[in-house]
Amino acid sequence: MSHPTPLQPLQGHSATLDVLLDGMRDGRWQASELLNVCLKNSDEREDLQAQVYTRRFERSARAEAAAADRLRTDGVPAGQLAGLPIALKALFDVAGEVTHAGSQGWQPAAERDAVIVARLRREGAVLTGHTNMTEFAYSGLGLNPHYGTPDNPLAPGRIPGGSSSGSAVAVALGMAAAAIGTDTGGSVRIPAAFCGLVGFKPTQARVPRQGVLPLSDSLDSIGPIARSVTCCARLDAVLAGQPCQPLIALPLKGRRFVVPSDYMLDGMEATVENAFTRSLTLLSEAGATLIEAPAPVLASLPELMEGGGFTAAESYYLHRQWLHEHGDRYDPRVRSRIEKGAALSAADYLELLQRRRERQHQADAWLAEFDGLLAPTVPVAPPRLEEVASDEEYARLNLLVLRNPTVANLLDLCAITLPNHAPGELPCGLMLVGRNGTDATLLRQALAIEETIQPRC
Repeated sequence: MSHPTPLQPLQGHSATLDVLLDGMRDGRWQASELLNVCLKNSDEREDLQAQVYTRRFERSARAEAAAADRLRTDGVPAGQLAGLPIALKALFDVAGEVTHAGSQGWQPAAERDAVIVARLRREGAVLTGHTNMTEFAYSGLGLNPHYGTPDNPLAPGRIPGGSSSGSAVAVALGMAAAAIGTDTGGSVRIPAAFCGLVGFKPTQARVPRQGVLPLSDSLDSIGPIARSVTCCARLDAVLAGQPCQPLIALPLKGRRFVVPSDYMLDGMEATVENAFTRSLTLLSEAGATLIEAPAPVLASLPELMEGGGFTAAESYYLHRQWLHEHGDRYDPRVRSRIEKGAALSAADYLELLQRRRERQHQADAWLAEFDGLLAPTVPVAPPRLEEVASDEEYARLNLLVLRNPTVANLLDLCAITLPNHAPGELPCGLMLVGRNGTDATLLRQALAIEETIQPRC
């Protein structure tokens, strides 16, 4: 029996996980064929392949796809992701592989799978490989001097965003159906927005982080990058160890969303501002109530990042011995940021913890009056590669790109980015932020927003 190639669905916005799963159930294609398409898409981009995947798991992936096909043929109940090719950021432990996290890789091979990797396998996912990333996840721009920086698939010559750069590019180019990344200050949402995809950051405690090389234990979250809200919801359920339930959109009529009039709207480029304004207009026309208001809690967040904040302090704790033994092998830009943590005392760190708890309570009380917060995911379009060549511009743009998404990490909120650029425009995203623990409601609201703004480029 011959099957029509799924090549076209994997390269378009219609390549949702539900569509791919339905195609396998209906016999239109098999898991092995889907994997072959991903590998073919990767092979055809020799200029990008090594910059997207630092290690392809081709042999094991073929075995996983063949197993999914056999189970389906024999009528054995399949997992929630059976046969779907999923990429992994290179800081998730995979048994027998080096979790190099974008570094030159002096670490020993992992002895066992990370918890989320085991959950993906249990639900039948086909793991395509480790994807490239900013070294040790310490930047929102996506640059990597060791493996190269993947070009932006929607805006050639511009950065892909980071730190989960290879994950987003792999999905955008059909080298995987979806990918799993980490988000410490926007590292899932930034590359998703810059590559025209959906990226979800859950409430931190929702997904276990055992077997994941940390950047900041206080801020790290694990989330999916995919083509739709429904895709992200399906993956999030598996990551959280829950059954996948049908996602039903919450009507927008009567919903109250706050748009901060300060901080998150500062410094918007015209492209981003136009897309954001257009999205708000569409949501208003759909019946949502949009309230522009100042957000005092946001203005106080920079104090939590002074001297590098949690990320510098907690990454230095992890890296201090490695810096002593392998410091000359680090990306100098990453090393300098980690080393800031050495200047933070125990008293400084304890004060950070206290201040963060106060800001979290303040934010929760403020957001309780609304159904969510809306803002541009990033206030600028993807910068050109030459714009981040100098250390000074790299530092400035990195802080600007991280500013908005970091809000959700510092306050431990859930957040999602949706593509909202029109055809011909530079890619950008609309971010919806919800209160801690309201992940299910946020995803249902995001589905309604996605259906309203219809960003299909």
